[in-house]
This record gives sequence, C-alpha cells and structure tokens, in this order.
Amino acid sequence: MVHTVEEYAALLHCPRIQVDKVYSRATNILAHPDTKKKVDVFALSIYGLVIFPKALGHIDEAVTDLFDQLDRRVTPVPVILAETFRSLSTCRRTGEGRFIGCAQLLLAWFHSHFWKVDKVSYRVFFENYSSLKELAATPRRDDITEERWMAILQNLQDEDVEWKAPWMMLDEILYRCEDFDWVTLLGIWGPVRYTPLLVLRQYRSRQFIPTAQGLAQCEFSYKGNNYRRKIREMSNTWKQIHRMKRFTVGAMTTPEYYEWWSKRTNDNIPKPNHENS
Repeated sequence: MVHTVEEYAALLHCPRIQVDKVYSRATNILAHPDTKKKVDVFALSIYGLVIFPKALGHIDEAVTDLFDQLDRRVTPVPVILAETFRSLSTCRRTGEGRFIGCAQLLLAWFHSHFWKVDKVSYRVFFENYSSLKELAATPRRDDITEERWMAILQNLQDEDVEWKAPWMMLDEILYRCEDFDWVTLLGIWGPVRYTPLLVLRQYRSRQFIPTAQGLAQCEFSYKGNNYRRKIREMSNTWKQIHRMKRFTVGAMTTPEYYEWWSKRTNDNIPKPNHENS
C-alpha cells in the first residue's frame, strides 16, 4: 500500500489537480514588499512546523517558497507526498531517524486503511464533507505498544486491510506523466518517483504486476550541478498527464501478480529488538 495523490487530495479537500496548478515559480516571500505577505509569516510558521518539521522550532526557506505558491492556488499535495515518501524511505534505509513530514495526514491515512469500519457515512456524498473532521471525531485506541504495532503490521493479511479508503469517491486515476510508467513528485528538498500502478487495489481496480524499474534513479537533493535543469525537465512532464478509468473485473489481483508478490520479502518493518528484554 502507498499514499496516493487522490487520497491526500481528498483528505485535504482539494479540487481535482489541474496541470497548470501543480508547480509554479517561487518568489522570495520574506523579501516581498507586500505587507500582507509579511503578515502571512505567522501562518507560514504554523504551516512549516506542522507540515514540514525539518528542524525543531525553525522554518526552512524552501517552505516559505511553497507557502507563497499556495496563495496562487497551487496544490500542495504532490509536495507533501514527495517529502512523505522521501522521509519514510530514509527512515527505512537507515533503520532509524525522525519522520519529516505531516504526521497528522499520515496517521489519518493509516487509520483509514487499517481500522475497519462497519459502515460508511452517507456524508461522503456531500460536497462539503471533510474526511479529516470525520476521522478526528472517531475514537482511537492509544493503549497499543510500539512492539504490538510492529507485530500486527508484520502479520497483516489481505482481510485485515481496507484497500479502498471509505471516503474515496473517484472514477479516474492519475497514473503516468508523458510516456513514463510513473509520476515524478517534486518535494521542497528533492524529487521522488511515484507509481500509482503499484497500488491499483486501493482504487478497487484489478492489480497486475507493475513496472518498477528505474524508480530509485530519480532521487536526489536540490544541490550540486545541473539540479535546476533536472527540476525543469521533471516539471515539464506534468504538461502531459494521463488518467484512466478505474475498472474491476473478477478477482482483485491477477494470478501472475499473486505469484510475484508471494516471492517478495516483507522487510519494510524492522523486527522488535528483544536483546534487552
């Protein structure tokens, strides 16, 4: 499973992503002559500390650029997703570290897929429905230890997962840019490749073996030589986005996918350390 553009857009109650409103040239908000921009610094501090808490008590300059773009109605979803993927990948690779991203959104997404619900609220069909408000009002268990969570996640079965979030209402899926089998997400500190075809089951579509070759080759930080050219090239791919209608025919997975998946090792979650117990 993975967080998707459509899911985060629904959680944030964003309208359907428009191609010309995904990425926009940034300006220096702190040096802007407009008084309103300077007043916005207070809101910026909240935005930076909650969404992108890179340094405790400090706002990264890159966050100020993104905050300025929001005033031009540029959607923050791809940026938030990119930094979520990058941070989770770093924590997994190193086996430790602090998550640098919006933990509140991540928790809302997590509960939507791993907390079974008896029935779906009729309010999801209303235009002003807020899935975040609904999730915030839902009782949560806070008595489960970290070790217990790790054991639960390591032993998940298909029937334990809510593949499609109950508040997701969509007919089309963004699945590629240009002729690539992925979508490049530009974060505020670096890019990452995102492949919706890996998680078609989250859209109630039939899952087949995805193409994942070359995904890791995109990751780099915004520094060094030629990184601006790379950013420009990646931004341009969003000028040719492709969507497909979701479809479900028969089983949710192909036989080939199940065989491919069964050969993979579930090493995403570190095993509990019992040395000191």
